[in-house]
Amino acid sequence: MLILALDTTTSAGSCALVGDGRVVREEASDRGRPQAARLPGELAALIERTGVALAAVDAFAVGIGPGSFTGLRVGIATMQGLAMATGKPLFGISALDALARVVAAPRVATWVDAWRGEVYAALYENGREVEPPTVEPPQAVLGRLIDRPPVFAGDGAEIYQSIIRATLGDRTRLHDPIVPLLAGAMGTLATEAWEAGRRPTPDAIRPLYVRRPDAELARDRA
Repeated sequence: MLILALDTTTSAGSCALVGDGRVVREEASDRGRPQAARLPGELAALIERTGVALAAVDAFAVGIGPGSFTGLRVGIATMQGLAMATGKPLFGISALDALARVVAAPRVATWVDAWRGEVYAALYENGREVEPPTVEPPQAVLGRLIDRPPVFAGDGAEIYQSIIRATLGDRTRLHDPIVPLLAGAMGTLATEAWEAGRRPTPDAIRPLYVRRPDAELARDRA
């Protein structure tokens, strides 16, 4: 089976074609252009380079967050359009789950930049989430990890690696690359969900914001 996957949870982003759980091709997005301008052209280019017709794709996968609110909306809308047009399932995949899959270490801390001096963070052990997604200052998260330091990954870990190093010293472990591409892992996780019998419809997608969007907070204050 074939899954076309898209990640727009960060400014970099990526897209991938996954066949039978194996990444056929994965490409980084052009971060020099706005996401709305580069999609769905990058997906079309990936399909063309792999020689696979869009009609041959069995399902789609998209990163649902946490991450850039604008990026999430653009990515989800793009993949919803493709899934609806082709009548295929659309899998929503957490960026934190995808990071943990890429790192594949016994204990993984996944950090995505949440701006405002905070990170979206989750903790995984042997591929299983043991601390659910939260949004906090990096020092607060590190306070819970200092006794058993994990492997850190994600753009949040890249931005705050000096704080990680200052706190953990020679026990610091950062994944290489610290900010990996995620679309391939998202496609792989979607494949596993497909094999488990799931067939989510495009309208079932729900973004994983963790923090409420600024627009909602502004409406509440008003």
